[in-house]
Amino acid sequence: MKIALVHDYLIQDGGAEKVLAAMQEIWPEAPTYTLFFDPRKLPAFAKREIRTSFLQNLPLALKKYQWYIMLMPTATEHHDLRAYDVVVSSTSAFAKGIITRPDALHICYCHTPTRYLWSDTHSYLEELRAPRFIKSLLPPLLSRLRVWDQQAADRVDFFVANSATVKERIRKYYRKDAEVIFPPVDTHRFHISPRPKTYFLSGGRLVAYKRFDLVLEAANRTGIPVKIFGTGPVEADLRARARPNVELLGKVSDEMLRDLYADARAFIHPQEEDFGITPVEAMASGRPVIAYKKGGATETVREGMSGEFLETQSWEELADHLIRFEEDRYDPRRIKTHAEQFSRDRFKHNLLLCLQDRQAKRTQGH
Repeated sequence: MKIALVHDYLIQDGGAEKVLAAMQEIWPEAPTYTLFFDPRKLPAFAKREIRTSFLQNLPLALKKYQWYIMLMPTATEHHDLRAYDVVVSSTSAFAKGIITRPDALHICYCHTPTRYLWSDTHSYLEELRAPRFIKSLLPPLLSRLRVWDQQAADRVDFFVANSATVKERIRKYYRKDAEVIFPPVDTHRFHISPRPKTYFLSGGRLVAYKRFDLVLEAANRTGIPVKIFGTGPVEADLRARARPNVELLGKVSDEMLRDLYADARAFIHPQEEDFGITPVEAMASGRPVIAYKKGGATETVREGMSGEFLETQSWEELADHLIRFEEDRYDPRRIKTHAEQFSRDRFKHNLLLCLQDRQAKRTQGH
């Protein structure tokens, strides 16, 4: 049995790339097909067999890959997968649109139906930093991509969702059922610290939808110490507005991140995510999470045991939680045990079982 993996593009390191890396551990002999690959940003993948599309060689492809968005469906369909019996795609955009042999099994691990085509279309256009003329051209282009995306979903034999939240989106937008398998988190890398806790922690990619502006405002208003790690488009704005009690750490090493989690009073997660790896990493460090009560956090954070929820995305409610927070209510070891259900080993085991189950059902004619 020959297996291939397909990923949207390997341009930046994030949760989707962690999923792909775990898939490559399950099937180490399987090549990975992708639209673009930048080995300078993702050197770990250079050790694997990566096969890129014709887009890889176009001008400024790795720096300005978004320029080629209208060619991405065609490039995806041009991946030659005729030699493979099983194809596993990892996607939040294009990879589900591959064309496989009629008798091949295509399992799609879906991080979310493409956000800018479905759930976040209007906010995407509002927040896009581009000339007005360019923005005026986008709605008809997105409509064309939306039609292709729906057709691409029809080519998938079976969907796997990274959360119940995404499972519901797959049902709504693609009219397909899905099995939920939580993405892999390297829970074993994190530790419980006996050191005193003096600050709240937040962080990740510093982009607008993650609402770090709420964290900043709540900290500015209360004077409570907060540390924020990560880089991104809104970093400069956050730095300009931060008061002395707020520390913007920028990019941090894995070792520093482990200590930041372990020594925090709690981790603040103010955004709606499809799953959300950072809250799980915090819980693997034995620390509770203050999370917005939507999306993946509702599936990973257990209220009263591993954290507490914000009912609204407002700095006022977050500030109230920070002021009233009592870390003595939480048992670090119990929180860490709870986080183990999202481990890398659990993901690999469940995905392999899923594939075997789908193969068996296909053989039996179901």
